[in-house]
Amino acid sequence: MTDSAGARRPPGRPARISRDRIVEAASSAGNLDTLTMRELAGRLDVSHGALYRWVKNRDELFDLISEVLVDRILAPEPNSGPDWRPRLTRIAWAMHDEFLALPGYATRLSRPHPHNADAIGRLRHAVVTAFREAGISAGMAEQSWYTFVTSIVGWLAFRENRLELGPGAPRFDLFLDALVRGLPAREPGHSPAGDHLFEQ
Repeated sequence: MTDSAGARRPPGRPARISRDRIVEAASSAGNLDTLTMRELAGRLDVSHGALYRWVKNRDELFDLISEVLVDRILAPEPNSGPDWRPRLTRIAWAMHDEFLALPGYATRLSRPHPHNADAIGRLRHAVVTAFREAGISAGMAEQSWYTFVTSIVGWLAFRENRLELGPGAPRFDLFLDALVRGLPAREPGHSPAGDHLFEQ
């Protein structure tokens, strides 16, 4: 038995609930920080018990949301070769679009709390692999991942909490350009062999 997205579901789960439908209902709630499980069940037009079969609490809800968003962010893409820039730029813009479509998600992700290890691990693997395939050392690829993810999530959390957006509104394209120019991570004052890989 499968849901509308083609994923198998345990017996007894109502066909009208799916991972994508749960995320869509959560995105229409206004802010994930204030969304209750009963409100989410109401938006899905199912009983609280039916929703409980999918997610038992808010932590599990955020884990499920993370899984769906990372699936979307890492959707198959044409092979862009060893240059990590277009790959990370695409991932960054996908994070921008998917995270900001769920108000409160980036803010929660930016706070210290247990994250979905599988979902975040897949995102980490994609970013680290992009750097490693460009010839960047394992250690610096890991450090570059930390810089990339904390910078992106922090910017998105700031953006969704900035209520007044006028002419001076923060621009993601400018932020991302500055971030990419500063990557990959390297030891201060050290210009490694093969630095031509990093030239703009």
